[in-house]
Amino acid sequence: MLPLYLKLYDDGMPQVRARLESFYAQIAARLEARGLEVLRSPVCRVQTEFQAAVRGFERQGAEAIVTLHLAYSPSLESAGALVSSPLPVILCDTTPTWSYGPQADPDELMYNHGIHGVQDLANLLLRRGKPFELEVGHWESSDLLDRVAAHAVAAHMAHLLRHARAGLIGEAFRGMGDFYVPLTGLKRDFGMTVRRLTASTVRRLAAGLSKQETDREREQDRERFEFREVKPEAYERSLRASLVVEKWAAEERLDAFSFNFLSIGRALGLDTVPFLAASKLLARGVGYGGEGDLLTAGLVAALAGAYPETSFTEMFCPDWEHGTVYLSHMGELNWRLVEGKPLLLEMDYRWSDAANPVYLAGRFKPGDILLVNLAPMARGYRLILAPARMLEVQGEDRMERSVRGWFRPPLPLPEFLAAYSRLGGTHHLALSYGASIETVSAFGRMMDWDVRIIGGAA
Repeated sequence: MLPLYLKLYDDGMPQVRARLESFYAQIAARLEARGLEVLRSPVCRVQTEFQAAVRGFERQGAEAIVTLHLAYSPSLESAGALVSSPLPVILCDTTPTWSYGPQADPDELMYNHGIHGVQDLANLLLRRGKPFELEVGHWESSDLLDRVAAHAVAAHMAHLLRHARAGLIGEAFRGMGDFYVPLTGLKRDFGMTVRRLTASTVRRLAAGLSKQETDREREQDRERFEFREVKPEAYERSLRASLVVEKWAAEERLDAFSFNFLSIGRALGLDTVPFLAASKLLARGVGYGGEGDLLTAGLVAALAGAYPETSFTEMFCPDWEHGTVYLSHMGELNWRLVEGKPLLLEMDYRWSDAANPVYLAGRFKPGDILLVNLAPMARGYRLILAPARMLEVQGEDRMERSVRGWFRPPLPLPEFLAAYSRLGGTHHLALSYGASIETVSAFGRMMDWDVRIIGGAA
């Protein structure tokens, strides 16, 4: 947290500063009480001090800079350091005293005039093209610090995406253009490091699997999932393939991964498609996107870093009669988000040189969700958000062998689908239970994306 001050005051009224330093410490402590790790710096007044403080934050691994104006501070002293830093900026606009009316002690002015310093700095940041978040209010008599803390969560998501390590098995599905960004573009735009799974790595990891590992995983699977109509050999294939992919993800420290099922085959050394690994890794917070979609995989990873109840999904079928949308995919979901025990089933697979895999099927639990899509545009990216309601199913559900869920969108169904496609939403997206639309919007702004909301407001 960066404390801003004016050297002139130290020169002419040095006695003022002690109380303001105490205020800075108090705000830092209140943010720490909200679960943040707050890096502190000496009070900054001139360019060299601001530059030293910001560089110190960067060296210590800060994910954002929260500013606190202890008094007026000329913007040209601090703006250069803030603009040149890759860290998001959160302006915290508050003063110590709740009331400053006609009956206030005039001496309180020296402790409560930081707002015009905020105005000075905000103007310069805008003129220099540095995005920032701004929260205003009294630190003790409003939810100001909760809002600042929420922006710190957004900054954490941005940090996760900008430093993501992603794994790719095969190539992106040929012809799927909406989510496709070349690997060079992912590196340029997000700093994403991509690691590929090779046949030699598969052979090495498969040879290293121990009986103890497979026995332990088999026992856990039987506790977590309901096995139904699964041939033992199909399960054992998928068990080993899943463990290989999971060990590769751990070895490479992957935050996200994707595979194209058409690329899975015996030439790679995987004799079945690792749908089971996708569902297990999603449940551990590793991002996933289908068909080689590392863009959505990275988005899912960033969201899961703040909201663990996150999954990859697709909109499949409209239910015009009831005004809902059916969500599904081949066999990948965060299994912790389903009602009851997920079913473990064998898939009749015919799409590549691979034997039948097993996969998890289940219905997303009812509750409020946030649909989140990251769409490449002609210039930059667009983050599309839509609050929705995952519905409880009454009566018969004939789709129990599928990954599934029905949600009610925030607009009438035709209007929702039209709005989504007019904004360029891709056919891959994330869903999150408990996600704050305000916080996810701030995440998008920190990434310098065009943020659009369907049927809601940030």
